[in-house]
Amino acid sequence: MSTKVKICGLSTAETMQVALDAGADFVGLVVFPPSPRNVSVAQAATLAAMARGRARVVALLVDADDTLIADVVAHVQPDYLQLHGDETPERVAEVRRRWGVPVIKALKVATRADAQAALAYRDVADLILFDAKPPPDATRPGGHGAVFDWSVLEAVTAEIGPFMLSGGLEPGNVADAVAATGAAMADVSSGVEVRRGEKSPDLIRRFLQAAKGL
Repeated sequence: MSTKVKICGLSTAETMQVALDAGADFVGLVVFPPSPRNVSVAQAATLAAMARGRARVVALLVDADDTLIADVVAHVQPDYLQLHGDETPERVAEVRRRWGVPVIKALKVATRADAQAALAYRDVADLILFDAKPPPDATRPGGHGAVFDWSVLEAVTAEIGPFMLSGGLEPGNVADAVAATGAAMADVSSGVEVRRGEKSPDLIRRFLQAAKGL
């Protein structure tokens, strides 16, 4: 079975179409103003409509309040909500229960202890995503293009089931990343950009080809 791929941070109809035509399994829409990939709820709804029935739509939120979550669920109608902030297991469970949308919980990882935190979410999140821990002065939790030591995941991956891997992935290293971790799904954002927030159609195609050719 080929690796499932999520192209995250799509913000234009052109790159959304490229990702869909190239075989993306998940497409991510970032609704978080500090991100260079941020889209409004209205923009996210338009892009989600393009993907409906072709790929799973993921709305990425960071410590979002109930009002924003309700707005996104109502208008974007995502297949998943990706919670990429400091949401506690209790908050993840609440979001999942209240809105009835499957949840991806992203965890920022640098050490084995960081990876172990996934165990607290395995019963409340539908999917765990491991991302690289951002630098101390970062204004956003992901999309920095940093790779973490994949070996720190060894202690927990067998206990959480299929998971998604992110953090500095790009066409040249995704095969090694999947082989090293056993990830069932690969998530990319900055690794398919020519500059921060600007996706490259060519890199999107190359990433999908590299990941799905495993």
